[in-house]
Amino acid sequence: MKTFTAKPAEIEKKWVLIDASGLVVGRLASIIAMRLRGKHRPNYTPHVDCGDNVIVINAEKAVLTGRKMDKKVYYHHTGFPGGVKERTAKFILEGKFPERVIEKAVERMLDEGPMARQQFSNLRVYKGTAHPHEAQQPETIDIGALNRKNKRSA
Repeated sequence: MKTFTAKPAEIEKKWVLIDASGLVVGRLASIIAMRLRGKHRPNYTPHVDCGDNVIVINAEKAVLTGRKMDKKVYYHHTGFPGGVKERTAKFILEGKFPERVIEKAVERMLDEGPMARQQFSNLRVYKGTAHPHEAQQPETIDIGALNRKNKRSA
């Protein structure tokens, strides 16, 4: 019996819509990363991008557990000497681009390299309920119903 290997032409990518309101960021990110890699499929092949296209809406309503809202710090460097800057998760979620918290969580759950960058480009995160992908007819997935720990009240 031979091992099955999927070819890029044989892959059928689906569009998936996830509403992040009230969902825990880490649990949401792990499910999204699994969907982007394609590990939920029986024909998963590590060297082929066989994951789905994922649309996340209501990113500003995602929830962090415990005291992570104040304690979790995101660092970036300006490129100048001594240019390390830091922001808390609360500052980012209440700011102009709250979708970056979910994007960073998913990005850090994927591998590094060209394949992961290609898979990460299949993720679209939006602040409100509106998104420009209605023509793709995305299938809605209720992450909160998968496990009771996935959903928290704000």
